[in-house]
Amino acid sequence: MPVNLPSIDNQSLPPVKGVRLGWAEANIKKPNHKDMLVIEVADGSSVAGVFTQNRFCAAPVHICKQHLQQSQQIKALVINTGNANAGTGEQGTLDAMTTCEQVASQLNIPVNAVLPFSTGVILEHLPMDKLIAGIPDAIGRLTDDAWKDAAWSIMTTDVAPKAYADTCQIDGQAIQITGISKGAGMIHPNMATMLGFVATDAPIAQSLLTSLIKDIADHSFNCISVDGDTSTNDSFIIIATGQANIAPIESKDDPRYKQIYTALLGVSQYLAKAIVRDGEGATKFISVNVQGAQSIEEAKAIGFAIAKSPLVKTAMFASDPNLGRVLAAIGYASRECPSLNDLNVDDISLYFGDVLVAEKGGRAPSYTEQAGQEIMEAAEIDMTVKLNRGQQNTTIWSCDFSYDYVKINAEYRT
Repeated sequence: MPVNLPSIDNQSLPPVKGVRLGWAEANIKKPNHKDMLVIEVADGSSVAGVFTQNRFCAAPVHICKQHLQQSQQIKALVINTGNANAGTGEQGTLDAMTTCEQVASQLNIPVNAVLPFSTGVILEHLPMDKLIAGIPDAIGRLTDDAWKDAAWSIMTTDVAPKAYADTCQIDGQAIQITGISKGAGMIHPNMATMLGFVATDAPIAQSLLTSLIKDIADHSFNCISVDGDTSTNDSFIIIATGQANIAPIESKDDPRYKQIYTALLGVSQYLAKAIVRDGEGATKFISVNVQGAQSIEEAKAIGFAIAKSPLVKTAMFASDPNLGRVLAAIGYASRECPSLNDLNVDDISLYFGDVLVAEKGGRAPSYTEQAGQEIMEAAEIDMTVKLNRGQQNTTIWSCDFSYDYVKINAEYRT
């Protein structure tokens, strides 16, 4: 089961004015399974996205990028699970466009106002007859209070749906933020297979939202790793409908920018960490805090070296304080970040919780195996690497590797 991930049935997921959602059982991979979602966006909304940097990115990713550049107004999103439409060549592009055309026709909107998303098995063509048949059902169910059904409808190997909502006060008005995400395996930046959709009724200018989402992603979905594999389909979208009764937020100099940024970041980080908590077969949730780096690039290189190390992750699963594996991962992080070639290991301190494990290039005299064992047995583990060479800090979220990870991925297509 996911590590300390609250059930969305126990959460309030309020509507966001200007957003309606509808789901369908299109039987794309499994019968009697929610596997399609349509999100309708009100006129006047701003929509921005960031996507996988995998060079083998899926056909819908290409189409999303094109439509975000071409369209003056994105008015609908369509998501299917069970099939990634990746590695599908020209036919995959035609299928993604056909999906957009079908949604556009039924909502009476331009084709380039539709963004398509797919997730699931790679190297297989979409079953277009099933997908097309499911679109009217999804559109027929459009309502503003379907966030919980929406979270279920975008899952693949996820054990649990992921959703979260929050509010913030701006100019005396309650601003609503509600979002969903999916992902459990093939999770690693840039981006880390995940989909994320966050909506707010705040009025955020399109140009500002385009830059804001990149920063949000870098501090949320680009700070997680389950297995070190970057997917072909990763997509993260923020929708700002502008339905809240406040003046538009148009620049970072606006004092209200920090308020909406902080609220959007909080929801996005929750959804990103929920993916790690539901990592395929995960039994431990791990936070890797890297402090005192010369740059964010250095901090992330060390954080991810630890987070994606199979030896570290299997030790975590076994609750085995074989913490020399963490030191080894720190030591080879320079492969990804050459500025670490002059890293002085004698300056580094490693903590698990508040227990000092290593310092001055070796085991801390105060450290005991018993203290390490107690920490490793917890479901949530915090480690801190103090580099003492600069002022930059970051946190990477990861999980362990269990027997179930191999089983889930060995049986993924069956």
